[in-house]
Amino acid sequence: MPAELIVSHSPHVRSDASIDTIFYAVIIALIPATVCGIYLFGIRALYVILVCISSAMLTEYVAMRLMGEMELSIDDLLHLRLPPPTGVIITGLLLALCLPPNIPLWMAAIGAAFAVAFAKCAFGGLGHNIFNPALVGRAFLMASWPVAMTTWTKPLTYDAITTATPLGLWKMQDIATPYMDLALGNVSGSIGETSAIALLIGGIYLIAKRYIDWRTPLSYIGTVAVLAFVLGQDPIFHILAGGLFLGAFFMATDYVTTPITRKGRIIFGVGAGIIVVVIRLIGGYPEGVCFSILLMNAFTPLIDRHVRPQVYGVKRKSFFVSSANK
Repeated sequence: MPAELIVSHSPHVRSDASIDTIFYAVIIALIPATVCGIYLFGIRALYVILVCISSAMLTEYVAMRLMGEMELSIDDLLHLRLPPPTGVIITGLLLALCLPPNIPLWMAAIGAAFAVAFAKCAFGGLGHNIFNPALVGRAFLMASWPVAMTTWTKPLTYDAITTATPLGLWKMQDIATPYMDLALGNVSGSIGETSAIALLIGGIYLIAKRYIDWRTPLSYIGTVAVLAFVLGQDPIFHILAGGLFLGAFFMATDYVTTPITRKGRIIFGVGAGIIVVVIRLIGGYPEGVCFSILLMNAFTPLIDRHVRPQVYGVKRKSFFVSSANK
C-alpha cells in the first residue's frame, strides 16, 4: 500500500521550539550570571534587576495599549491576568546585567523604559526592532549619566567602596587582573558581566539546546583573541575581562538584530570583534562590547542583502561555462 502524502504549505521544515520556549531557555541560561551578580554585589543588585524588569514590562504594556495591540484592562493588570511577558523580561534582565550595581534605581527604570519604548515598540514591537533594545538602553544611560554608569563597586563588600574595572585598571594603570578572579567574578564591573564561568555555562546551555548558533559567539570571541595576540596583548585577559561573554552569547545571537545566514553571522561576529579591539586599544572607553554589537546591528540588513543562501535545487553557474557560451 503506497505511503500517504501530506500536502501542506511552507515552511516544511519545522521545529517544536516556540518563541516562548526559546525565551524561557534564555532566562534559564541567564540564571547563573544573575545569581552570581546578586551574590557578589548584594541585595542592591537584586533591586536593580527587579526595577529594570518591572519598568520594561510596564512600558511595554502602556505602549501596546497605545498602539492598539493589547486589549487588556487595568483590572487585568491589577490581577496579573497578563500574557507571558517573556520577551520584555529578557530585555529588562539583560539591561540590568549591563548596569553598575550602585546605579540609582530611577536611572535604571528610565533606561529600561527607553529601551522598550524607543528601541522596540517604536519599530513595531517584537520582531521588528533593528537594534538590541537592552544595549540601546545602556547606550542611552551612558550618554545621559556617564558618571553613574562608570562608578563601579568592589564586590563582596556590599558597601560603597568604589574601584576600577579590570579593563579600566589595564588601560589606565597597566595592571592585569588574575585569570581566576576574572573567571569567578571577584572583580568590579556590571552586575552580570563579572563571572566568565557563569556566562559560559549559560552560553553552552543555549548552544547545546540549539537555540543559538555557535558561529556568532565563536567568531566574535575568536576575533578578539586573535587580534589581541597579534597586537601584543594578552588574549586570555581580553576574553575573560569585560562584557565579552555576555554580549557574545546573549546579545550578538539575537534572532531579530543579527544576520539570518551562517556566513552572515560569522561576518557579524568578526566585525564586532574588530570593533571591540579597536575601542579597547585606541578608543577612549576601556570597553567596547555595547557599541560593537549596536554598530553591527546597523550592518545586518546589508549583510543579509549580500550574503544570501543558495536556492534549494538551483545550481550556480560556473564562470568558465558562462564565458564559453558567450
